[in-house]
Amino acid sequence: MQPVTSAPTVSIGGELTTGRIGFGTLQLTGPGEWGPPSDPRGAVRLLRRAVDLGVRFIDTADSYGPFVTDQLIREALFPYPEDLIIATKVGQSRQGPGQWTALGRPEYLRQQVELSLRFLGLDTIDLLQLHRIDPKVPLDDQIGVLADLQQEGKIRHIGLCKVTVEQIESARQVAPIATVQNLYNLSDQSSESVLNYAERHGITFIPWYPLATGKLAVHGGPLDTLARTLGHTPSQLALAWLLHRSPVILPIPGTTSQDHLEENVASAQLTLSPSDYTVIKELATAQQHGTM
Repeated sequence: MQPVTSAPTVSIGGELTTGRIGFGTLQLTGPGEWGPPSDPRGAVRLLRRAVDLGVRFIDTADSYGPFVTDQLIREALFPYPEDLIIATKVGQSRQGPGQWTALGRPEYLRQQVELSLRFLGLDTIDLLQLHRIDPKVPLDDQIGVLADLQQEGKIRHIGLCKVTVEQIESARQVAPIATVQNLYNLSDQSSESVLNYAERHGITFIPWYPLATGKLAVHGGPLDTLARTLGHTPSQLALAWLLHRSPVILPIPGTTSQDHLEENVASAQLTLSPSDYTVIKELATAQQHGTM
């Protein structure tokens, strides 16, 4: 059998093109995703290394810190490379470490977009994602204010996070939706229907927690064993499987380790046989059904 290689790029909104591995910045914050990291200089070096390795999609959010990762991104990378895509999110307020509350009032979303522009040093946000849909506010109002900001040139593309197919369809009645960011990985494929919808409609799918593998990757476990046999790491196999699963998938693994960053980026270049991918999928299916 011939080895399978993943498509090298993915398109966002039919306009922005980026490599298939991005970088998520949530881990570059303090305990409980609150405040600065213990090593801010190390975080700056890590962001610079990611760009040096060819990463051109950085995912952040106003609520990370809050605004901690935005400031680190600006310190590390400004002035930004022309082909760097910075994606951020609004729609969750923070009350302290580990505390998150959906807040989708239009005036709040507009305020946070303006603050994000200021903290990141941007005139336009490439991708603005609604971090959570606020059940207390009509969805049309939440998407509507983002559409207004898009018309004003402050947002290029709009994305959604943690949504159902029905919610995507409702949002698309108000504005074009370029991306969806949902939980999806080897150990949790509950968003399969959302991924399938994204494929059909040309929407980029950004899986969060892409490296979650459950019991598969424990020392001596089936994924660990397969990885050792193939000369890769379990995390690399998890990412390679995601890239193989769909051409619209854009994983954004986060880390505070340069070694792990380099491993993650290298996974985009893996060439595994179709039988390897089948084995990985069978392992994931067995775990989800509790038959491991």
